[in-house]
Amino acid sequence: MTACILRVPGQAYVVGGAVRDALLGRPHGDRDWVVVGATPQQMIDAGFVPVGRDFPVFLHPLSHEEYALARTERKTAPGYRGFAVHAAPDVTLQDDLLRRDLTINAMARAADGTLIDPYGGQRDLQARVLRHVSAAFAEDPVRILRLARFAARFGDFSVDPETLALMRAMVQAGEVDALVPERVWQELARGLMEPQPQRLFAVLRDCGALARLLPEVDRLWGVPQRADYHPEIDTGVHVMLVLQAAVDLGAPLAVRWACLMHDLGKGTTPAEVLPRHIGHEQRSVALAAAVARRLRVPTDCAELAAVVAAEHGNIHKCLSFGAEATLRLLQRCDALRRPERFALALLACEADHRGRGGDFPRQPYPQRARLLAALAAAQTVDAGAIAQRITQSGGKPAAIAQAVQSAREQALADSLAQEESG
Repeated sequence: MTACILRVPGQAYVVGGAVRDALLGRPHGDRDWVVVGATPQQMIDAGFVPVGRDFPVFLHPLSHEEYALARTERKTAPGYRGFAVHAAPDVTLQDDLLRRDLTINAMARAADGTLIDPYGGQRDLQARVLRHVSAAFAEDPVRILRLARFAARFGDFSVDPETLALMRAMVQAGEVDALVPERVWQELARGLMEPQPQRLFAVLRDCGALARLLPEVDRLWGVPQRADYHPEIDTGVHVMLVLQAAVDLGAPLAVRWACLMHDLGKGTTPAEVLPRHIGHEQRSVALAAAVARRLRVPTDCAELAAVVAAEHGNIHKCLSFGAEATLRLLQRCDALRRPERFALALLACEADHRGRGGDFPRQPYPQRARLLAALAAAQTVDAGAIAQRITQSGGKPAAIAQAVQSAREQALADSLAQEESG
């Protein structure tokens, strides 16, 4: 069987993101197809491989692209899982497109290249508008997260006012409360990796969803900080600037998540001590851990967030540290055992430094290079050789630990002295 002789029953149309991105002149990955006028058995007989659990979806045996039978959906329960799906040969392409989330995702392309656009997707692409296709948008709370993610991807698109009002009504009706943690994390993670992740949170704030999904982040707006360290003043604004700085640094997901979590404790600072935030680091650690448990955040993201929340202040101040204090910092960060994670923590701290107002984004951040050099110096100490020497001379384990510590301190002292003289 070859691709050229595999016949699709009924009429097949490319739909969704591939059509949208082609019209925008953007690259796209695999195409998604909708098949009109076919039954599941006809698809199987034609050689397609069934994979859909909730509705009929098939994989092309050679290209592995997805082919879904045209379908309609009916809301049967709260949340995003409460749907009855109807897929049959009499479901039209227009019926299928009507159930989609946004007009820009509700277009199709026929085999002869004809664009099928019954709901104005091309018009909204040109106008740079994110608009819901129909009232069915309100039936699936995941669509709030998806729209926010598209806002982060398409930075010059605005949200249609009627769509925003519909999203607010969904939040007030409790729809987002029915979202399962895994799906919330999935959409947040995708949004964090878009070019403008701060727009994801702007949209979620505008519709009220952020207060339901991430109240620890939502409460940061309006919390003041010291103007000498934070010319932008507002903590929520700062965290969004840090996220954008992480994007500019090409940071991976774990770093961007750590940037989002690093100052959560400032949202719980007592009003009478503002704009100071004494002890916010440990409060941030506890809050970030609670978020990680609630959303079932992957371990690498949760652990990096804990390190950055706890130590970002000390990392910023490390230029004034001597060898002993520097080594303690490396050990608290578990840098000797986890050097790759420590490098990511330093990247998050550089983003934190640059994610401020005034001249901070243009300032150098020598702390990162200094601590990487300090770690390299500490790693030159052969702990095994020291342990063997002390053991052979009858020394106790405590003596081994002290000798290794002293050797590392000396290596760091030499490294710092060389840096200062150079």
